[in-house]
Amino acid sequence: MERTNETSIIIGVLGVVVTLMGLFPGIIGLDAAPGIGVLQVVVILAGFSLLFLGAYVFVYQAFYRGAKRTLAQDVGIRLTLTGLVIAAAAGLADVLGFGSHPPTPSTRPLLGELQAMLFVGGFLVASAGVVIYALFGPPATPDDTSGDDTLPLDQSG
Repeated sequence: MERTNETSIIIGVLGVVVTLMGLFPGIIGLDAAPGIGVLQVVVILAGFSLLFLGAYVFVYQAFYRGAKRTLAQDVGIRLTLTGLVIAAAAGLADVLGFGSHPPTPSTRPLLGELQAMLFVGGFLVASAGVVIYALFGPPATPDDTSGDDTLPLDQSG
């Protein structure tokens, strides 16, 4: 018996744990500096990526195993990847050179207000992609091919 559903849930839970470690580094004993730094952004991105991967594997294995993907599901996958790219670009904007707090020798890059909004917005877009993938899959094929949708009556009486 395959355990892909359990594995995907474990991947998703690992993503949540990694995300929480990025958001709140004090829970694992690290000293938190003021603001959100680059390492925290990278850890949060990695956590959400694991979470979305676990969600996609679970939805595929639980509902659409062996079925061909629909166009809407392809759009959902691309929307998730686009949301992750938006979040990565917004979160790492200072390091990439187009943010509002460029790193200098005396200061470290921080996540600004607009960057934080785009960071969260990217994750919302990525989440919408997972929902689209789950809802717009191929239609279910009936197990009974006789064409009769009624239940048989009890003939014992």
